[in-house]
This record gives sequence, C-alpha cells and structure tokens, in this order.
Amino acid sequence: MKTQSTALCEIKKPAKFRTFVLKLGKRNIAIACSVLLIGIAVLLNWVLFTGNKTDGYDGYDQPSGNISDNLTPGDGSTGSDTGTSNSYFSATQISRQRARDEALEVLQAVVDNTASSESAKTEALESIAAIADEIQKEANIESLITAKGFDQCVTVLNGDTATVIVSADTLQVAQIAQINAIVYEQTGILPSGVTIINK
Repeated sequence: MKTQSTALCEIKKPAKFRTFVLKLGKRNIAIACSVLLIGIAVLLNWVLFTGNKTDGYDGYDQPSGNISDNLTPGDGSTGSDTGTSNSYFSATQISRQRARDEALEVLQAVVDNTASSESAKTEALESIAAIADEIQKEANIESLITAKGFDQCVTVLNGDTATVIVSADTLQVAQIAQINAIVYEQTGILPSGVTIINK
C-alpha cells in the first residue's frame, strides 16, 4: 500500500519538462531566448538613453541661465539652444533606428534559419510585423504633430504607452490636447498612457 508521500514522489513532472525541452529543441529555445534578450536590450536602451543626460546633453532640460550666454557675437541670434535641440532629436532618432535595425536583424536570422521551428519563425515574423507597425505609427504621429506647428518631434511607442518629445519652450493645454488626440487616433492609446515632454 502506497502512502501519500510515496505517491507524491512518483509524480513525473521533471520527465514531462525534459521531453518538452527535447521535443522543442535546445537550439529553438536558445533562439527564442535570444529574441527575448534582444527585446529587453532594446527596452533598456530606451530607458537608459532617455534617462541618462551624458554625451554632451547635460542640462538640456534646464534653463540655460542668462540669455546673453546663448547669443552668438555680432548677429543677435541664439546659437547653442537650437543646435543642442536639433542634435538631441537627431541623436534620438538615430539611436531608435539603430536599436530597431539590430532587433530586425536577429528576427530575420530566426526566420532564415532552416533549423528554426515553425512556431519560432511565426513568432519572429509577428515581431517583425509589430515593429514595422510601430515604425509606421510613430512616423504618422511625428508628421501630424509637426504639422501642428512644432519644429521637432520624436515619438516612442511601447505597448500601451507612448512618449512624445516635442521641441517647445512651454506647452499650452490646447497643444497637449492636440498631441493626445493625435496619439489616440493613430494608436488607440488613452491620454493616461501618453507622456509628453517639451524640450
């Protein structure tokens, strides 16, 4: 007669897991883990890049102090503010494109690999389609926001949240409402999920 403790010892869950791993294939698991790690790396890149104020961007969101500090001698126009703002938006767009290109390369390698399972290939193709959709939505949002009178705009979509960075000294309530409306029309993200930053 078996006791309860003996019956519990005879549960063969590890064997089921082992057969699942063998059936799925170690190589496919490694590929899936690589895709997951790339996704985490892209997310961390955005978090660290937008939160880190190094590489010549120290104080880009702080007042520059005396107005005369920004004047170029002789012409009476502002010099450093515009250059820093333009370079910030350019650097952000380049960094975003570089991160996406790396992720797309890894996903395409999964699709092209003959040893990949059909489910891994399908998942990689879905991820490629999702990235392409995000790129299109971000481009649409940026175009529509610049059409509203902003000089520069960068949009970052992440699931059900969006971050919109616009070139403006201050934002009026009507401008914030316009940006929220554009993001909602293009993505369906509610204003509570939208972060708007003026640069």
